[in-house]
Amino acid sequence: MTTEPLTAEEDEAIRAAGGNNAPLRLLAEDDQDLAIISAALQDSILRPADIVWEKGARRLTIELSRFCWECGGTRVRAAMQFGDVQAVKSRGLPRLPDAPLELLAIHFIEGEAPSGKVILMFAGGGDLRVDVECLDAVVADLSERWQASVTPTHLDGSAE
Repeated sequence: MTTEPLTAEEDEAIRAAGGNNAPLRLLAEDDQDLAIISAALQDSILRPADIVWEKGARRLTIELSRFCWECGGTRVRAAMQFGDVQAVKSRGLPRLPDAPLELLAIHFIEGEAPSGKVILMFAGGGDLRVDVECLDAVVADLSERWQASVTPTHLDGSAE
């Protein structure tokens, strides 16, 4: 994967296609907010090494390569951070630190209000469960966009 910034011609083509978007900055404090973040992060790519849980600070940070559907098929480095994290557990995720993971969706399962579980689901069936005291998630783009070499496709064979 290349992280070279877009050329002037690529940037102009994206702007002409309606991709003149500012860097993404989102905050989630309920399940509806998290659904928006889930849509924005669908088809993001990361590695297990990009998942950092700071137990003492009760914070989980995930750096990823976000596919920008809204920006004409580009990618951007982004980070998602959860606060008030009580526990983090994985199931079916590869243990190799550089193994590729493709994020499919994020869901919130409400517990005793305001606590709950955030479930990050990955291609291949693995998932990451984040137990939170309350839902407190932020997402922010961190880099310049670059042209994606491949547009993600889904089981029905079409890009969504």
